[in-house]
Amino acid sequence: MAKKEVKTDLWVYDLLKEAGLTLSAQGSDIRELNNALKTASKLGTGKVGFPEYCGVVKDFVIVIEDKADVAQHIKRDVNELICRETANIRDFAVNGALHYGRHLALNTNYKKIIAIAVSGDEKRHKITPLFINERGEYKELDEVETFTLFNQKNIDEYYTKNILKEPTDEEKTTAEILKDAKELHEDLRNYGSIQDKDKPLIVSGILLALREIEHQNFSVDNLNADEIKTDGQKIYEAIKANLDRAQVKPQVKKDKLLSQFLVVKDTKAINEYNPALGKTPLKHYTEFIYQHIYKNIKYIHSAEDYLGRFYGEFMSYSGGDGQTLGIVLTPRHIVELFCDLIDVKPTDSVFDPCCGTAGFLIAAMHHMLQKTDKEEIKRKIRKEQLHGIELQPYMFTIATTNMILRGDGKSNLEQEDFLKQNPAQIQQQKGCNIGMMNPPYSQGSKVNPHLYEIAFTEHLLNSIAEDGKVIVIVPQSSMTGKTKEEQAIKENILKKHTLEGVITLNKNTFYGVGTNPCIAVFTSGVPHQKDKNVKFINFENDGFEVQKHIGLVETVSAKDKKQHLLDVWFNRIQAESKFCVETTIEADDEWLHSFYYFNDEIPTEADFEKVIADYLTFEVNMITHGRGYLFGLEMYRE
Repeated sequence: MAKKEVKTDLWVYDLLKEAGLTLSAQGSDIRELNNALKTASKLGTGKVGFPEYCGVVKDFVIVIEDKADVAQHIKRDVNELICRETANIRDFAVNGALHYGRHLALNTNYKKIIAIAVSGDEKRHKITPLFINERGEYKELDEVETFTLFNQKNIDEYYTKNILKEPTDEEKTTAEILKDAKELHEDLRNYGSIQDKDKPLIVSGILLALREIEHQNFSVDNLNADEIKTDGQKIYEAIKANLDRAQVKPQVKKDKLLSQFLVVKDTKAINEYNPALGKTPLKHYTEFIYQHIYKNIKYIHSAEDYLGRFYGEFMSYSGGDGQTLGIVLTPRHIVELFCDLIDVKPTDSVFDPCCGTAGFLIAAMHHMLQKTDKEEIKRKIRKEQLHGIELQPYMFTIATTNMILRGDGKSNLEQEDFLKQNPAQIQQQKGCNIGMMNPPYSQGSKVNPHLYEIAFTEHLLNSIAEDGKVIVIVPQSSMTGKTKEEQAIKENILKKHTLEGVITLNKNTFYGVGTNPCIAVFTSGVPHQKDKNVKFINFENDGFEVQKHIGLVETVSAKDKKQHLLDVWFNRIQAESKFCVETTIEADDEWLHSFYYFNDEIPTEADFEKVIADYLTFEVNMITHGRGYLFGLEMYRE
């Protein structure tokens, strides 16, 4: 057992290292903690206690106790409380962690103790945190997969959300965005009867105009319902000036953008004085956007596609979110996950052929810029290494605006039909080594097989340089290949490219759309080898849940679950087959975890005992409710 214990200790050390935590082994370098541990023996002898790891993160004490076997994870008493008898403290991880946590709480000045119990190994394990206050009172917390939530960056958020049960700053911001989006949507509808597709154009146009404030070329106060030079004309001129300032080229591209923004100038209803408002609706919108959006959102410093979020909210309120056109905007956490799975670097060139509001490109730009401090490289990233195509004119306008608002990167956006482009030419002219895509959904049929999501995927793979990476989010049905046409495309993909893995996602990822999505990752231009092992991961439990009146929201466990996914994806740890299966594939297989998964876990004695106990409890319950006859016990018939 000692050998197994050492193995567990080393694995826990790796987890700490991965999370960026520096804790002391078998004691503490902090004098106050070390003095307290001198009387913390698990045997109750008053001698020295040796937890596996101990230290401080901000104002939290972290103490870790581990055991080699998951059967030694926790021992409860008849009241389902954690046993505090000496033998159980010694033999069980949770019991031991609680002992050390309470001892440190009662014998130091620290008021916030997080005791973490670990049992098992990297493949099969349990990690249970407990929170202990200065009075020694404890709270059992949800199990985790990593220590990511307890590092310097995340621990305050974890404490606020999971222990205090209060909303985090991010949740408050999200709530404000939802509220503002709803209010602005209603105002656009009530005071202007604006079409759904025009709403985000008006918002993005006003945002561009507001940028001219810092150049003394625009003022909200100058919007005065003038009938000769309307408010819309003033905003349109500011938009034009800002596009000039942003050096949007070529001229034909700038002309396309300006033609979309004509809605600001030419929509009569929003340029006329409204007695109820005491101003034009356009001035009302501009004031609202200035106060609630422009002043609060730090575009350059955030990877989040805020304009895309507003667009999504506008559409969700109206029910016209473009679903009939297959337009489904990618959620922020998926956009971020793309960059992490591909491990985007400052030297990469990224191509999104269905770029929507440019969410993928913005996130990629953010990741690339963060990884270099050289201004020359940053300039090159913005000017040369971000490429996008969008078919819908209004979406193209929003995408370009979004990139301008984020500090460039707009130069290589084009309004084109991706499927009509020659992939060899794209590869030659753009030379991109990374492709990211959320293609239009549910457009393909036997009549139009080129519109299948898997067809879009093949076209993108053929457009990316050899040995590049392509990552797409598509419906799970794309990976099953139900039609002959889809099967043929899958077969063709394997002849030219390599499938690296498929990640099954939370069915609510596109909440309200009714699509069960997955992420597929490929290597372009390298034929798939027969003996190649492909990763199939079940990431349905991603730490996001649906909340009433809000939609899909991030829970406190999301960061932890994402870190676990990345650790498995990059082969830093092994995982149980219920989470990840690695296997060879055929073109006619269903490329999903559910197709390849089989339960290879050998039940432990503890598992067996639990099943028997559950069954006996069930049987007794049925008998006491007069249903013993279901077990052949006729005497219990009524």
